[in-house]
Amino acid sequence: MPHPDFLFPAQADMRAVARRLYGEVAGLPIISPHGHCDPAWFARDAPFSDPATLFVVPDHYVFRMLYSQGVPLEALGVPRADGGKTETDTRAIWRLLARNWPLFRGTPTRLWMEHGFSSLFGIEERLDAGNADRLYDLIASKLQEPAYRPRALFERFNIEALATTQAAIDTLEHHRTLRDSGWTGRVITTFRPDAVVDPAFPGFAGNIAELGRLTGEDTTTWRGYLAALMQRRAYFRGFGATATDHGHPTAATADLPADAAAALFGRVLAGAAAADAELFRAQMLTEMARMSLEDGLVMQIHPGAVRDHNPSVFARFGRDKGADIPARTDYVQALKPLLDRFGNESRLTVIVFTLDETSYSRELAPLAGHYPALRLGPPWWFFDSPEGMRRFRELTTETAGFANTVGFNDDTRAFCSIPSRHDVARRADCAYLARLVTEHTLDEDEAREVAIDLAYRLAKSAYRL
Repeated sequence: MPHPDFLFPAQADMRAVARRLYGEVAGLPIISPHGHCDPAWFARDAPFSDPATLFVVPDHYVFRMLYSQGVPLEALGVPRADGGKTETDTRAIWRLLARNWPLFRGTPTRLWMEHGFSSLFGIEERLDAGNADRLYDLIASKLQEPAYRPRALFERFNIEALATTQAAIDTLEHHRTLRDSGWTGRVITTFRPDAVVDPAFPGFAGNIAELGRLTGEDTTTWRGYLAALMQRRAYFRGFGATATDHGHPTAATADLPADAAAALFGRVLAGAAAADAELFRAQMLTEMARMSLEDGLVMQIHPGAVRDHNPSVFARFGRDKGADIPARTDYVQALKPLLDRFGNESRLTVIVFTLDETSYSRELAPLAGHYPALRLGPPWWFFDSPEGMRRFRELTTETAGFANTVGFNDDTRAFCSIPSRHDVARRADCAYLARLVTEHTLDEDEAREVAIDLAYRLAKSAYRL
């Protein structure tokens, strides 16, 4: 297990305050309002097969580091887009991870994985080539026990609610199985419409046609297209969805007249130029905000990633294989059309994330500190780390306060990392609050309230859980 003072300040007086604050939040239930766990895990409740499939193959945090040091993705069992040959011996994959374990020194990936090794499997020794087979056998044996099945782990992790993320045209069959199973664990879905609102998304025209087939609406017309999206949102709400999620390249928004928007829709269906594609994405963020005012779904905007930056990896392995890179992102002008129309609506919640840390103090904290509709999402992706969390609080608190943020979300595909990610966030926040207390800018009783807010209450409230 981590050292009891893991991530706490070195100064004795601050460390004592951090310990007390952490004692108030360490055992709180986990609210995981945004992530990418596979709902099939919980629907089927089948045992996880082996350590490599659980910890390595699905986790781009793991394989991007190994790839950066020359380890082929094929050797890690990452499936090829063309169905070509990749490593199927999971013990060999695990050995490869063990031999390269020093690469993860100082990274949050190592923190999460070692926390999981320790808390789940009682492993306190450092992974290396010498113990790789023995630890593989220990974990593989445990995974066959009923206590290590997905639903049992969900309960063991003290998860109160977990949101997965599905495309707008997903049938939600696994969520249907879950709903009908009688299991009381709360696993809900999130509405992700990128495939039907981004003209650059692979198969966009076919996705629009499938949207029409699923809803019975004429999605070749602007009116029918919008009606189909509203219908799908209602369908997702029927499976517990409380939020939407939008992974656009930029935060651009637009507010076109209806006839101009309809004409733009016609052009993108016919195969739009890049400028039209960006304008259409921008218009659709504003349309989604309008729909959220009607149906109450919280809106999340995750911009600023140059997706699939490595064309060779994309050609061989497809999307989301560790080659997404942060880019400079504008918010003040980009969000203005949406905020001009809906920013003063207190019934609307728009949570904005960033991969551009320079925008926190310059743009996002001032925006969230003013507009009733806007909230600031926690450190995301590359900055979901102890240092990223510290910088986030330092750059945003004085302008946006705590109440205009939304707690923590883990945004992970790695199920077993969820407890450690939340623990890291709770410890980092308690360390920050301890500094405020010892500097006499916040009383300790107030810090205790804030610590509970950041660990639990803000996420539950912001995501309407």
